[in-house]
Amino acid sequence: TGEDGFEVFVPSDIATPVWEKVMDAGAEFSIKPIGLGARDTLRLEVKNVLYGNDISDDTTPLEACLRWITKLDKGEFRGREPLVAQREAGLTRRLVGLVVEKRIARQHCKILSGDGSIIGEVTSGTRSPTLGTNIAMGYVAKGFGRPGTELVVDIRGRQAKAVVVKGPFYKRDY
Repeated sequence: TGEDGFEVFVPSDIATPVWEKVMDAGAEFSIKPIGLGARDTLRLEVKNVLYGNDISDDTTPLEACLRWITKLDKGEFRGREPLVAQREAGLTRRLVGLVVEKRIARQHCKILSGDGSIIGEVTSGTRSPTLGTNIAMGYVAKGFGRPGTELVVDIRGRQAKAVVVKGPFYKRDY
């Protein structure tokens, strides 16, 4: 999610007592449980990708801007050769962050160029409570991914202006 935290894995027969102890220990800090909606908003604010939304078997780490975890020069691994070939040939699309005016862009909304041509698709979108604006991620065709590029998102037949931004949308000041 971009927040400091921990994942705790315990046998199911002690899950309830562990939960209660964690909640009791965090009471003085006003901790509260959250659900998947909050988790999804937090991960989108820091531009973390989610498998099934932003990445899948049909995307590569290069397209998803995950070169920082894809070390093509650190030896052999399964799938390295196609990634090297893709890098050398040049990407045809890439994942970008978008700030969207007025409406919330959701998964599968079409991203359009200024002339109305479909150049991509939204993979995730929400209203960012931290930033007070609508944010989204989506894949756009080569040439449309530069920060500052003005695009349009078709949201259920209504067009909303969008601007490509460099991620993350929000970065915690530690």
